[in-house]
Amino acid sequence: MAEIRNYTINFGPQHPSAHGVLRLVLELDGEVVERADPHIGLLHRGTEKLAETRTWVQSVPYMDRLDYVSMMCNEHAYCMAIERLLGVEVPLRAQYIRVMFDEITRVLNHLLNIGTHALDIGAMTMVLYTFREREDLMDAYEAVSGARMHAAYYRPGGVYRDLPDRMPQYQANKFKNAKAIKDLNANRQGSLLDFLEDFTNRFPRYCDEYETLLTDNRIWKQRTVGIGVVSPEQALGWGFTGPMLRGSGIAWDLRKKQPYEVYDKVDFDIPVGKNGDCYDRYLCRMEEMRQSNRIIRQCIDWLRKNPGPVITDNHKVAPPARENMKANMEELIHHFKLFTEGMHVPKGEVYAAIEHPKGEFGVYAVSDGANKPYRLKLRAPGFAHLAAMDELTRGHMIADVVAIIGTMDVVFGEIDR
Repeated sequence: MAEIRNYTINFGPQHPSAHGVLRLVLELDGEVVERADPHIGLLHRGTEKLAETRTWVQSVPYMDRLDYVSMMCNEHAYCMAIERLLGVEVPLRAQYIRVMFDEITRVLNHLLNIGTHALDIGAMTMVLYTFREREDLMDAYEAVSGARMHAAYYRPGGVYRDLPDRMPQYQANKFKNAKAIKDLNANRQGSLLDFLEDFTNRFPRYCDEYETLLTDNRIWKQRTVGIGVVSPEQALGWGFTGPMLRGSGIAWDLRKKQPYEVYDKVDFDIPVGKNGDCYDRYLCRMEEMRQSNRIIRQCIDWLRKNPGPVITDNHKVAPPARENMKANMEELIHHFKLFTEGMHVPKGEVYAAIEHPKGEFGVYAVSDGANKPYRLKLRAPGFAHLAAMDELTRGHMIADVVAIIGTMDVVFGEIDR
């Protein structure tokens, strides 16, 4: 008889967000996983340490690069932490803009997750569909910040600038004739809010298309139903948050339980699962996108009716308007001091958390009264999820490991930090 022994292999890279930055060591008995050991730190940028050598505002762009598919949500928690230390009031219009872009970001994140999860399991078409919709939302990012991904749009005290009155237009070129360009520009004739309203009208139909492709697809169900089951007790014990927790039937959402900005003024529901498997978590994310669409529509209605300031008028925190800075000595001094020295944040410590698309993203900041953070600690939602990899995959087949990595929605920028 040949001696039967366990094999230890390196698994992956599998998921597009684990492109050589996750080293997953599997111990296998045949094709059954006995143990899974995720090795991380291969994308470690030292973000928390770097923040100690930069002024408070200079660290905002670092936040974009943590979870690089949920850019503005990372900035949001960081700006909230600074605002709590400063005691600064954010104008109401800025709060609505933040909530609207948080939900746009949530849709962006879930589209990428569902598309790539299906791609991992073998459904090629999904990722082409979801990236089509991501393109429209990326254009909204670009319209407000000038960047498609790393926006640096949120600032302590509000947002960088108000929403633009016109959208960028496609230009005719050798690949597209005038008629094709006219069709592409059809929904870009008005402001950013008009463009987003058009998107929210179309998006429920797109969600129905995704559901047609996946929800009752028997191959998809065979690959996800009963895979990676997490009981409510386990989910709480492991520190799960977001869809990983709600998929197990626990209705915990910071937007409802600890409302921030204007989440208590908008109407939406929290989807929860029953079985705590990959399929339930997929259904939760699908329904979350529909709820985000509702929130975006409510924000658009409010923003249309209520003009106003979008950043605090405290010039120790936010720069003065450019025309004032050019005409007034005091404003020029404020501008110069803010961009050379930065703001001085009062002594203290603070924890600010938001309902990030992946779960609870928290920023713990300590200030010693200087213009830089004394200490910064980030609570990444994906870190707790990945820590449960061994328990989730044990006893499953190798093919199921793929489905479990996909359902975790991991991005290593935030896990490694």
